Amino acid sequence: MPGTNPRELGLLADCESCFGLCCVALPFSASADFAADKDAGQPCHNLRDDFRCSIHAQLRQRGYPGCTVFDCFGAGQKVSQVTYEGRSWRQEPGTAGQMYAVFAIMRQLHELLWYLAEALTLEAAAPVHAGLRRALDETELLTRRGAGELERLDVAAHRAGVNTLLLRASELVRAGQRGKDRRGADLIGVRLRGAGLRAADLRGAYLIGADLRGADLRQADLIGADLRGADLAGADLTGAFFLTQAQLNAAKGDAATRLPAALTRPAHWLAGDGRRGDPGAQEGPRRAGKGRRPRRRR
Repeated sequence: MPGTNPRELGLLADCESCFGLCCVALPFSASADFAADKDAGQPCHNLRDDFRCSIHAQLRQRGYPGCTVFDCFGAGQKVSQVTYEGRSWRQEPGTAGQMYAVFAIMRQLHELLWYLAEALTLEAAAPVHAGLRRALDETELLTRRGAGELERLDVAAHRAGVNTLLLRASELVRAGQRGKDRRGADLIGVRLRGAGLRAADLRGAYLIGADLRGADLRQADLIGADLRGADLAGADLTGAFFLTQAQLNAAKGDAATRLPAALTRPAHWLAGDGRRGDPGAQEGPRRAGKGRRPRRRR
């Protein structure tokens, strides 16, 4: 039975064990996030023969901040080393199309594992821990299936079932706190400085460029919230849940921003003037072009 540690579950990206799948399988558009266009299935011109990025240390400076905030949740190495047993798309070009499709599905499954593992650490969600544990075990088993089965998997149906459990866990954690319901709300560029958003439901909310300086986001549900360019300087996210490192990396912040214990302060928050964040998307390439809204799954 797998535990809840992201490292033990293989949910931390290991680019050294991946065939550069995010740099090949996914498309992106020239924008504030990416310096050039790239079609799905076309290797990025910065991808080397050894599957490493030739400008990795200068991605932000070279116009690719979107790459720095993408997280595959470990799907890249799982597909590369487990599903395809170390055989790359370069070695076996005939597998490329299927491999790219499987990578997209695997990323969704690994993202679900991340949320399920976190939900199992939330004490208030104890009434649904048994269901969450079953869902985690079932999802982990799905990731072990062969390429053909994964390609045919109805991942949307599986997500829907898991999401019901995650939503119930969220309700239990936020119970009795009268948090605001802003699920899926369009809050792009809205001034929310100092806003009382404790225990708020911000699932899938569009917070692109929102001013959240000094906002109270304690115990807020931030699953799928788009925080690209949102200003979190001085905000309190203590106890906020279903928040990922990629979401933080896409936002702005400073030394006064209070974070959940499991997440780290992005280095670029303290670089230069300490307030520059990235507009890069966490949905991952097609990481929408400037001003374009990414498609929501929740």
